[in-house]
Amino acid sequence: MLIIGAGGLGSPAAFYLAAAGVGTIGIADSDRVELSNLQRQILHTTAGIGHLKVESARDAMCELNPDIQVRTYPVRVDETMLQTILIEYDFVIDATDNFASKFLINDACVRAGKAFSHGGILRYAGQTMTVHPRRSACYRCLFEEEPSPEIATACSRAGVLGVLPGVIGALQATEALKHVLGVGELLTGRLLTYDSQALRFREVVVGRRSGCVACGQ
Repeated sequence: MLIIGAGGLGSPAAFYLAAAGVGTIGIADSDRVELSNLQRQILHTTAGIGHLKVESARDAMCELNPDIQVRTYPVRVDETMLQTILIEYDFVIDATDNFASKFLINDACVRAGKAFSHGGILRYAGQTMTVHPRRSACYRCLFEEEPSPEIATACSRAGVLGVLPGVIGALQATEALKHVLGVGELLTGRLLTYDSQALRFREVVVGRRSGCVACGQ
């Protein structure tokens, strides 16, 4: 399993995969732990402030389960990096917090034929969907192109309810475990949205777009 992002979404996903005994877990993030992260990024503590997030994450995961192997990638995700490491993993969790990374991960996973879980959060709302390349809708089938810089900046400054990443991140870990165990029905072709204010889930059917630049024919 590869988790890209060791923040709000990546924290619960990493904890649950470590607890489940997933033998090898990769975690990628170039950031360092800051005090403001601790409201929602439960992998990290005040003792880790200033440390690389991937190192803080590895220490927490291995303390929980010393029998797992955690590979760390303290680098910013780019096309070259993904081409190099995707081949080593069976499933990817997109736990990033920006649109550019999400489109990059989608395109790389589609090219490599790697199934992945998309997760997104903003204020009081979250969403997740699993992508099985060439067999289900991808992220670009849902969102054709990146939003304008103005919208992207506004989203990054909007904040998030601290417990919300825990809900979505746990769902992403669930999808990862279902995939590797071959059980249940994956969240492919379906976008699951969560409204924490109303405590309500909603499912939206998402079909493949024939003209999709990533997965279209």
